[in-house]
Amino acid sequence: MRRGEKGILVAIGVVVLLFGSIKVVRNSSEEASQPDPGIPFYTTASKELIKSGSMLYRQLGCRKCHTLWGIRDPMQSVPSPPMDGIGSLKEEEWLYSYLSAENPQSIVPSRLKAEYKMPSFADIPESDRRILAAYLSHLKVEDWYLDEVKKVEYEKLTGEDYPAAEVDR
Repeated sequence: MRRGEKGILVAIGVVVLLFGSIKVVRNSSEEASQPDPGIPFYTTASKELIKSGSMLYRQLGCRKCHTLWGIRDPMQSVPSPPMDGIGSLKEEEWLYSYLSAENPQSIVPSRLKAEYKMPSFADIPESDRRILAAYLSHLKVEDWYLDEVKKVEYEKLTGEDYPAAEVDR
């Protein structure tokens, strides 16, 4: 390598390092100016409902397909919706009707293979369906996070930008 080529290579390296360090400083100052909004998930359920609802959630194998509190089964490969904040989206009676349906796909159509589709819980005791619906209806999510989730889902499903009126409301 010639002396001139070494000089050019060193100059390029200096410029790359300079721009890289400017970007790091800029990103860290932007992060410092925006407070951490915290964990977006919470529940409004009583301790008794949390205990009985989470027990049913485990017994019925809901975790095999759905995430809850951002926790996913490591063996999960089914693209099912998370249960975080489902109570911010659906009312308890809607959840009960959905869990009671002989064919849940008649309420919420699914494009998944048959073995991954939402099973019917119509055959479990009504009291268990009521508990599970109540438990799920108390799983809430902060508004700021819900808006972000709606935006990401809309853009993923449609391939289009989320309408600005929805974001700015």
